[in-house]
Amino acid sequence: MAEQTLEQQIDALAELIVKSRRIVVFTGAGISTESGIPDFRSPGGVWSRFDPNEFTYQQFLHTEEGRKRHWQLLKQMGEMMAVTEPNPAHDAIAELEKLGKLDCVITQNVDGMHQRAGNSEDRVIQLHGNITRVYCMRCDKRYPMDEILEWLRQGTEVPLCVECRGILKPEVIFFGEAMPVWETREAEQRARNCDLCIVVGSSLVVYPAAFMPMYALQSGAKLAIINQGATDMDGMAHVRIYGKGGEVLSQVMPRVREQLR
Repeated sequence: MAEQTLEQQIDALAELIVKSRRIVVFTGAGISTESGIPDFRSPGGVWSRFDPNEFTYQQFLHTEEGRKRHWQLLKQMGEMMAVTEPNPAHDAIAELEKLGKLDCVITQNVDGMHQRAGNSEDRVIQLHGNITRVYCMRCDKRYPMDEILEWLRQGTEVPLCVECRGILKPEVIFFGEAMPVWETREAEQRARNCDLCIVVGSSLVVYPAAFMPMYALQSGAKLAIINQGATDMDGMAHVRIYGKGGEVLSQVMPRVREQLR
C-alpha cells in the first residue's frame, strides 16, 4: 500500500471525525508546548533545571523544606501559565464539542487550557490534576491558584490555610502520589465506549494514562495519532500524522465543517 501524503492523511482524519459519534481526544504535553508551556521531560524542560527526586509527594507532605521547593517551582509554573493562551489545537477540540462529536477530553496536562478554550468542565478528565486550583489538606477549603501566587509574590514561602493553618496543596498529582480514582476509572470507561480516539501531542510513554488509547483500540474504536515524535502505538493507528496538533487540526476542522453542512 502506497504511503499517504499529508493531504490524504488530513482528509482521512476529517472523514473519521465526520463518521464518528463518540470521540475521545487524548492529549499530552505536546499540545501545551504549542502554547509556550515547556514539556517537563524534554531537553530544556522543567526536569533539566530541577531534580525530580526532590519533588515527591512524600517530600511535600513530610518536610517544610520540601514544601518550600515545591512552591518555588509552582510559582514559576503559575506565572508562566498566566501569560499563555490556548492554541489552535485546543480551539479545534473545543469545536468538536460544539459540533456534538466529542464525548470527552482525557488529558495528562494540568494547565486547564481545554476549559479556557471552551470545553465544558465536565467533559475534561484531567488524569494528573489541575494546577489552577489549590485545597487545604486538613479542612478542604478551596483557593484559586492566582490567590496563592499573590501570597508567594508578597513573600510567603509555604502558604497555609487561612481557616485552619493546614497544608495547602495544588490539585495536581505529585511523583509518588496515587492516581485519582474517579478520573482514572471514568477515563477508562469513556475510552472503552468511544468510536474514535484521537491522540494529540503525546508520546504515550507515561502510564497508566497511556493505556487509554489502547483501551479504545481494544474495544473496536478507530485510532488517530497526531504527534511530532514516534509512539509505541504508531503501527496500530488508522491515521498517523507527524506534526503539531494546532497545525494539523487547523487543516482538518474546515474539512469536517464542510462535510457536516
